[in-house]
Amino acid sequence: MVVHLHRAPRTDLLADSLGELLSVPSGDPFATEVVVVPARGVERWLSQRLSHRLGAAAGRADGICAGVDFRSPWSLFAEVAGTGDEDPWAPESLTWPVLAAIDASLDEPWARSLAVHLGHGDTTEEGVRRRGRRLALARRLAQLFAAYADQRPAVVADWSAGRDTDGLGSEIAEDLAWQPPLWRAVAELVGGPTPVERQAQTVARLKQAPGEFELPERVSLFGHTRLSVTDIELVAALGEHRDVHLWLPHPSEALWEALAGLNGTAARTADRSHDAVGHPLLATLGRDTRELQRSLNEFSVDAISKDGLDKLDHRGSGLLGWLQDDIRGNTVGEAAQRVLEPGDRSIQVHACHGGERQVEVLREVLLGLLEDDPTLEPRDVLVMCPDIETFAPLIEAGFGLGEMTGETGHPGHRLRVKLADRSLTRTNPLLEVATRLLELAGGRAGVSDVLDLAHLDPVRRRFGLNDDALEQLEDWAKDAGIRWGFDAEHREPFGLETYVANTWRFGMDRILTGVAMSEDSATWLDTTLPLDDVGSGSVELAGKFAELVDRLKDVTDELAGVHPLAHWLKVIEEGVAALTSVSTNDEWQSGQVTRELSRVRDAAAGQKVEELRLPDVRALLGARLAGRATRANFRTGTLTVSTLVPMRSVPHRVVCLLGIDDGVFPRVGITDGDDLLARDPQTGERDPRSEDRQLFLDALLAATETLVVTYTGANEYSGQPRPPAVPLGELLDTLDATAVTADGKPVSEAVTIRHPLQLFDQRNLTPGALVTGHSFSFDKAAAAGAIAALSDRVEPPDLLPAPLAPQQTGDVTLEELLGFYRAPVRAFFRDRLDLALPRDDDPLSDALPVELDGLGQWSVGDRLLHDLLAGMSEEQATQQEWRRGVLPPKWLGWRILTDVITKAKPIAAEALRVRHAGISTGQARAVDVEVDLGDGRRLTGTVPQVFGDRLAPVTYSRLGARQRIESWVQLVALAAADEDRPWSAWTLGRPANSRSRTPFGLSQLGPLDHTAIDMLRDLVRLRDRGLTAPVPLPLKTSFAYARQRRTQAGIDDALYKAGWEWNDSRYEGEESDVEQVRAWGAKSAIPGLGDPPEPGEEFDGETSRFGALSMRVWSPLLNAEQGSW
Repeated sequence: MVVHLHRAPRTDLLADSLGELLSVPSGDPFATEVVVVPARGVERWLSQRLSHRLGAAAGRADGICAGVDFRSPWSLFAEVAGTGDEDPWAPESLTWPVLAAIDASLDEPWARSLAVHLGHGDTTEEGVRRRGRRLALARRLAQLFAAYADQRPAVVADWSAGRDTDGLGSEIAEDLAWQPPLWRAVAELVGGPTPVERQAQTVARLKQAPGEFELPERVSLFGHTRLSVTDIELVAALGEHRDVHLWLPHPSEALWEALAGLNGTAARTADRSHDAVGHPLLATLGRDTRELQRSLNEFSVDAISKDGLDKLDHRGSGLLGWLQDDIRGNTVGEAAQRVLEPGDRSIQVHACHGGERQVEVLREVLLGLLEDDPTLEPRDVLVMCPDIETFAPLIEAGFGLGEMTGETGHPGHRLRVKLADRSLTRTNPLLEVATRLLELAGGRAGVSDVLDLAHLDPVRRRFGLNDDALEQLEDWAKDAGIRWGFDAEHREPFGLETYVANTWRFGMDRILTGVAMSEDSATWLDTTLPLDDVGSGSVELAGKFAELVDRLKDVTDELAGVHPLAHWLKVIEEGVAALTSVSTNDEWQSGQVTRELSRVRDAAAGQKVEELRLPDVRALLGARLAGRATRANFRTGTLTVSTLVPMRSVPHRVVCLLGIDDGVFPRVGITDGDDLLARDPQTGERDPRSEDRQLFLDALLAATETLVVTYTGANEYSGQPRPPAVPLGELLDTLDATAVTADGKPVSEAVTIRHPLQLFDQRNLTPGALVTGHSFSFDKAAAAGAIAALSDRVEPPDLLPAPLAPQQTGDVTLEELLGFYRAPVRAFFRDRLDLALPRDDDPLSDALPVELDGLGQWSVGDRLLHDLLAGMSEEQATQQEWRRGVLPPKWLGWRILTDVITKAKPIAAEALRVRHAGISTGQARAVDVEVDLGDGRRLTGTVPQVFGDRLAPVTYSRLGARQRIESWVQLVALAAADEDRPWSAWTLGRPANSRSRTPFGLSQLGPLDHTAIDMLRDLVRLRDRGLTAPVPLPLKTSFAYARQRRTQAGIDDALYKAGWEWNDSRYEGEESDVEQVRAWGAKSAIPGLGDPPEPGEEFDGETSRFGALSMRVWSPLLNAEQGSW
């Protein structure tokens, strides 16, 4: 029996030869064939490929791949070594003996560096923090020890024998001198043979007692580009008494022959194998295959087969064919003899503005390829991406939305796409819940973090939360003042244990007491002020919210302190169960969580793990809860998107590499300072960056017709150029040496398309602008956008081509009239178009307030003012305000509160005086009004805050246009309803500006004469007109204009004054109101200045519609005003 080495530049050639081999049964026709594959993607592809050969009728591909046991390398070698799933030297199991050995050795002189790193004996806060590193350190060292045993076994062999060397005959570096004694301590705790001893025993048994192993007479290892020295040793031993077939994809037969004389390991710095390489890409990208050959040459390989070389298609034309032929020949051809055809797109490189644009470009490229070649199907295309989790949502948005977009949408949405080998957290949300719990534990429990957890589907299902409910929870949390911390005790580590405001307990108490009490009752329970916004229909939701927060607090409380491993795993599993629910179809998700936690528990079986802290558990469970690769979605007949690992050597007609960005690919490795192998790496030892380079080479060779590469070639915000990833840059340089162009332009430039930033750029739609012969984009919407962009710029059309038909006249309520004059344009959108334009809401904040903006201070002042007017004492009012959770803590809040109450008290005092002057009791009444407007119409409503014959509204706002117009409309309604009473309006607020000599502002309107009914009818007529089209009457701007005109100022002077209210300056002007922008355009001039007054709107001396309307509305008010303006 021998080890048969089969080589071919492509895995399809190897697969066909494997099929021929397996079609001839070995000694037992019923024996199962064992085929070891490096990844699931290769397994799926290989099984399908073999089904075309095994059991197929002559000349037909209708067979079936049966009787073949596909295994991973780990499972085969574990079976041979007799370790199964319980290998004590596997990194996951080894973590616990390493942890125990560390804990037992911290007082040893050789462990001084470990003791310092872990805060041993340090009672300070820093020492406590450092002790949370224990398990993370143990896991890392367990992985290092396992790597030593696998890749450089001489290291652990020497250490076990008491020789503290680097495995190469030299003494170990002084800063790593603690590792050999730690290894010996670990080996003593594990007991039994070390990995090196076990390897030697296994090799001996394979050679001397092959019958002890339940393996068939024939074993195949397919598609590997890297095997460690210990793996090769086991393969060689297995071949002593069995036929072992090693199916090796190797890019170049010529290179293999050139390296035939090299064998054994060598220092990587001394390895001169690249001197024998004739092709630059084999030199820069193919180190893994060269080192694998060097390792294999050390062992006896008795039969070498060059499979399928005679079947290889040496196309000799086309850029991709030339490049691949050169690589296989280990040489660079005569570039001058190869002229790149203008339409040759066999290699395409697309430089884009960011990841989203890369996906859009890839979509157009694939559609173009499918359009040009009717024989090409989505299953013939493979898309590989080094960072699939980043690109996955972009791919899902760019493809496969055909059901939503229909026939009119982008044709790319009708392509079915499967994302393969994603992490389980993307398919099992329960794992994400477990991860969130570990993040929340030990953290601040910020309001955004907790509500984000509530948005996860399993949590929503458990507590019955729909979108409206979640929106209500967010509103409650904001109104109740919740910021972070479950309660005051939870804040103790942050030094705020005496401050309960803005905690979850504080806010939930407000919400729950709001179920039974009203804020208007001016009562509170201890520190709890009822929240007003909890109606009787929301009682159940408030209870669910409280239950969610209480359960979450209980779980996170248990995820604290120092506990055994069993406690941590139990709390996580029970916490996930308490907070989530899944449907019957998704019950597998719960089972997955249980299995993952059970694997951790099993790995620590037999170990005494008593002292673990939260950082230890986060380190232990972080990678596992992040999930492993999902079930295989490879070769399903749809377009497959995966990482580079599982499918990189599987041939496809089209291979696309997405996201080959500088800094992302190859992986940026950070050398572990404790890694002995990294100090003097040897050939055959693992290097992530070399692995990624080999992946790139394998993918390049797997493309049989077209290779497409996309990368970020420019910053999507600044447009600054960015270089390609280094391997891609090397490919472009090689293309310049592979062929030439007819016009003398470098080939790298000819194959690279630098895409514009936007989809609708005209270059995407112009034939020949980006690709030869046709336009690049298939996007109809982008085409429409490009046409629009090329058209002459025109002024945006008016909101309405003509005014709407007047509404059917009917009764008008006083509130409708007030709503119109508070914001005429907004009233048009709201009352006529039934449209509320979106506004930016303040986002939830996790930070305690340390200051209040102007609106925040106004809210505090307005509440305090009305509390004082309601008869509260200053102490009661301020205490009630403290209990809202709005104010910053301690003296920061007292400073604001003192300033606000100082401004509110004189306003309240004057308001009480004015109200008592109107009626001795000072008690307000509401007056119902009903006015005949003529033509069968009436105005009805209720005017509040009436004291005798005096309307006396009070506000904490600065007295301005809004306050005046509200009082004016109500006063006119009162006077029109009862003409015999001397109605007046006394409006109080803060002074209009800081230069005022009085601490309050006062506007006194009336009494009015018997013309009030005419003024009311005029106000209603203007509202009727304002509901057919927006009227140019911005409130503050028109008031400033009219007020200035009343002082006999000219129109220009009045417009200058009005401009201060309209235009943005230090503060936003009315031009930035969303309704004004929608009605008149962004950054428009004051509306109505260029239009003459319409019939019925005229006013003496005013030539513009804006001026006429301003004076018609404000002039009667200003004439009636007797205040201090």
